[in-house]
Amino acid sequence: MNAIEFPWLTAIILLPLVAALAIPLIPDKEGRTVRWYGLGVAIADFALMIYAFWYKYDFQSSTLQLVENYPWIPQLGLHWAVGVDGLSMPLLLLTGLINTLAIFAAWKVTTKPRLFYGLMLTMYSAQLGVFVAQDLLLFFLMWEIELVPVYLLISIWGGQNRRYAATKFILYTAAASIFILIAGFALVFSGDTVTFDMATLGMKEYPKTLELLVYAGFLIAFGVKLPIFPLHTWLPDAHGEASAPGSMILAGVLLKMGGYALIRFNVEMLPNAHVTFAPVLAILGVVNIVYGACCAFAQTNLKRRLAYSSIAHMGFVLIGIASYTELGISGAVLQMVSHGLIAASLFFLSGVTYDRTHTLMMDKMGGMAKVMPKTFALFTIGSMASLALPGMSGFVGELMVFLGIATSDVYSSSFKIVVVLLSAVGVILTPIYLLSMLRQVFYGEQSQELHLDAVISDVKPREIFITACLLLPIIGIGFYPKLATQTYDVKAMELAAHAREVLPVVAHQQPSSLYSRIFSAPTLATSQVESSINISE
Repeated sequence: MNAIEFPWLTAIILLPLVAALAIPLIPDKEGRTVRWYGLGVAIADFALMIYAFWYKYDFQSSTLQLVENYPWIPQLGLHWAVGVDGLSMPLLLLTGLINTLAIFAAWKVTTKPRLFYGLMLTMYSAQLGVFVAQDLLLFFLMWEIELVPVYLLISIWGGQNRRYAATKFILYTAAASIFILIAGFALVFSGDTVTFDMATLGMKEYPKTLELLVYAGFLIAFGVKLPIFPLHTWLPDAHGEASAPGSMILAGVLLKMGGYALIRFNVEMLPNAHVTFAPVLAILGVVNIVYGACCAFAQTNLKRRLAYSSIAHMGFVLIGIASYTELGISGAVLQMVSHGLIAASLFFLSGVTYDRTHTLMMDKMGGMAKVMPKTFALFTIGSMASLALPGMSGFVGELMVFLGIATSDVYSSSFKIVVVLLSAVGVILTPIYLLSMLRQVFYGEQSQELHLDAVISDVKPREIFITACLLLPIIGIGFYPKLATQTYDVKAMELAAHAREVLPVVAHQQPSSLYSRIFSAPTLATSQVESSINISE
């Protein structure tokens, strides 16, 4: 087999899984060999990913690349169909980086190390599969496989209330998976052809009612993962109890699976229903931003405050998806990449702080800047990125979303003004709760229980390296956004054009008094359609 025919994506997906299956055969009593083995596999897979995309991927093409399609279970019509495009490629790289660093962050795990690293590699493999799957059943299978390791990682290596948090996570996400299955099968069996190929499903014509119901089903399913209010309540509990490596993956990768799936399924495959639901997404995005920021104020637990911050930041992804502009969709993807890096760094640093203080309660911390100056500096940089300081990736992503929705000709001026102003309220609240967090943890009144001078040590070289690997791309993208945007610009342009092309048809066929005050473009598009009809006559 020559280099052109090499199954790059299959190798990238299966390498961590096969390596995980081999862990029980490794002779190791204390876990040292296993952790080096897990880290080596993660690095090798990330390196393979970078090589494949650098030499085999065309950044100027919006079509699927590195496509592989093998019959897997013909009786069920299941194919091992994988491919990558501008939407999935940056998220694959994000997954590889964060999973590799999370395994390195778990260096001190001594409880059941074989099981821990086996679950980490299995979860890594399933996450990669979600982003490249082009068969609906394969997508669903990868989506489900990923749930089990997360549940076990929280319930075994989590905090005091870990079983409650893990059970809540699995109940929410498993219930959401039912909606994926029902909505997916509705698409598969609609019409004369029965197929699980996602590209073919996207080209089918569906009855309007069915498409709306399927869109709603996918929105609920992926909204749990994103998460969207009011389907978000599992996230603060999961973050509050998960270990630092688990929180890094939860915030850095799992939430992005929801945003990716919303674009891939709801926008790309169901554009007609997206016309109806786009304003709803924009409104939900505003609710996420304001609600998440307000709830973050009320949290005294460090990780729960960061969890509600993640909910707020995911609101920008929803607004970008709803914008119908290339700039807005591009901003949504950049926001996912940026937030993945920022949240992973902050949750890792919160784990570093917990290792020293053995508490996540901010009112039990304080005065730590003088004994942990390096940790304070790194935490400050991560917080500045999260509050969208210019020069950081968070600023670029949020600015693109704001400009995308503000310049959209699809919505009325009044609707855009309300969305932008309310979203700006969340942007104003974000630095307040993040800076108050820094003040309380590092410059608050010193807790006598901590014995700062005698016990607490500053961040170690391994921890500095992990944080730097996350902060450097954050700063790099902030100063030169093209580092990230060039990987998906062509795809974002295609997605925006694909979503917009159905607007005149839907508006002309289904005028809605409910949305007439929100939408402006369908009205114009209707007049254009009528004009073209008159000219042709």
